[in-house]
Amino acid sequence: MKISCRQFELELKHPFSISKFTRTSTPLMLLKIEHEGVTGYGEASMVPYMGESYESAAAFLSLVDWDKIQYPFDFKEMISYLDSLAPGQPAIKAAIDIALNDINGKLLNKPCYEIYGADPANMPVTSYTIGIDTPEVIREKLKDAEAFKVIKVKLGRDNDQEIIETIRSMTNVPLYVDANQGWADKIKAIDLIYWLHNQGVVLIEQPMDKNNLDGNAWLTERSPIPLLADEAVQRLADMDDLKGAYHGINVKLMKSCGMYEGHQMILKARSFGMKVLIGCMSETSCATLAAAALAPLCNWADLDGPWLTKNNPFTDPAFENGKYILKDLPGLGLTGITSDLFL
Repeated sequence: MKISCRQFELELKHPFSISKFTRTSTPLMLLKIEHEGVTGYGEASMVPYMGESYESAAAFLSLVDWDKIQYPFDFKEMISYLDSLAPGQPAIKAAIDIALNDINGKLLNKPCYEIYGADPANMPVTSYTIGIDTPEVIREKLKDAEAFKVIKVKLGRDNDQEIIETIRSMTNVPLYVDANQGWADKIKAIDLIYWLHNQGVVLIEQPMDKNNLDGNAWLTERSPIPLLADEAVQRLADMDDLKGAYHGINVKLMKSCGMYEGHQMILKARSFGMKVLIGCMSETSCATLAAAALAPLCNWADLDGPWLTKNNPFTDPAFENGKYILKDLPGLGLTGITSDLFL
């Protein structure tokens, strides 16, 4: 295998605020793997709270003995091998997994979604995320979301109701809410949840601190809206403790080390009777197309990365009526790759 990587700063259209911090860009490590004359592309989106960096990603890649990864790829064994090299670092592990899935699809001459048994006809609509901001800026952001059928709203500060009321003054589309662990008082939280239900909110991600299992379970028992674990569920091994504490989970490839384990998490959630949202970090078309290949297996999708950024280095994914259009192309179906991207 021949490995190439490039540091890339993904710039956001607007400053992105959640309950605990704000950022204007996200560091990425773009990965190219060449194997048997076929090239696969992957991506590590290293959002600050996950603790990865250009330095840690490069150091991890230097640990990999690529001769240990042989075709046909055993993705379960591959992830186990990567985990043995160093704990954590799921984003750079996801970049490797995504690139190898791209190669696998191209060698089999099949789209990744077909390999994973996902029917494009079952693609859910994807949401457009509005970060915490002033009413004036929120109104500007909503103008960028006109092609989307669902809005995802970041909450978790003192102005939650003001944000929802601002959005409702401009649109009546369904809303997803992400509190990012921002609610500390369960009584206030359940009151707000019922208010949000009346405002047309369809789901809520991570209402309380990820370590407050009892508090989140208390809300789940009483909530009229599905409550989903996000920060509380990173990897497949995290799921056993979540049964009954949430109605569902948010799978993100940057948490699950890529497509293989993300798919395993979807299957396990189904076995628990839980619903699934497939989401993304700040990502380009590369990682979001990898997630979109699994999206038809999920209840909801939040794969808006390419539309929240200013410098996506690839062609934006095909998008129509609020949904990704999965093309009949081998691998990820990624296009717009320039010859100088990895120089």
